[in-house]
Amino acid sequence: MHILVTNDDGIKAEGIKQLVNSLQEVATITVVAPTQEKSACGHGITVIEPIKVSRYDWGQNINAFAIDGTPADCVKLGLNSLLRTPPDLVVSGINKGANLGTDVLYSGTVSAAIESVIHDIPALAFSLDTYVGNDFMLAQDVVKYLCKEMLTKRLAHDTLLNINIPYIEKSQLKGFKATKLGERKYKNIYVKETDDEKNDYYLLKGKALKSDLTDEEIDIIAIKNNYVSITPIHLDLTNYQLIEKVNEWNLKNKDF
Repeated sequence: MHILVTNDDGIKAEGIKQLVNSLQEVATITVVAPTQEKSACGHGITVIEPIKVSRYDWGQNINAFAIDGTPADCVKLGLNSLLRTPPDLVVSGINKGANLGTDVLYSGTVSAAIESVIHDIPALAFSLDTYVGNDFMLAQDVVKYLCKEMLTKRLAHDTLLNINIPYIEKSQLKGFKATKLGERKYKNIYVKETDDEKNDYYLLKGKALKSDLTDEEIDIIAIKNNYVSITPIHLDLTNYQLIEKVNEWNLKNKDF
């Protein structure tokens, strides 16, 4: 088995190191990851500037590339140019910080997995619900277990799994829960600064608002209740319930 590993925290991040360590006994690993952190870049790809690629000395007999681009660039370039044969699975993470609810629209971690399923290759995105902790023991066990499951039980070709892991001891974990996306809202605070040339710029210092959701089938609540949240995400964003209603508009009118 062959797994392509990527992330959005950069190729030197601790999360991707722990991800690779957890998967080495499961499959052959190729790493294609950004040279530096690309968090919250969404599904951006590089279409004007050249993408610089360099070999990265990972050691452990692992083929690794550092990409001067986005997580989506890493997967797109890896699948189309850097790998001789398609991998069996693409795994993105382990991200520092959860990717819950509407976070997936901004997340580079999830976007890398989305790029994989665009290429008809199954994908998993892993995030750990902490920004400061460095204990990846539970996360490593979860990664290893779910990747083995994914390699033997394939999903629909247009679906990835977004997996969020609570930052707790393994003894505190209640189990795994298949979830749906919640709605995560933020208080966006932009702090105004001035550079040396007296030009104004802004830094985003927003923080997630406390959720008042109670639906236990939502990813946000599952994590809060010490479950590993597994959310199947597919590429079709169509709101099918509204197609008929939109068709009720006078769309055949050419005199507008």
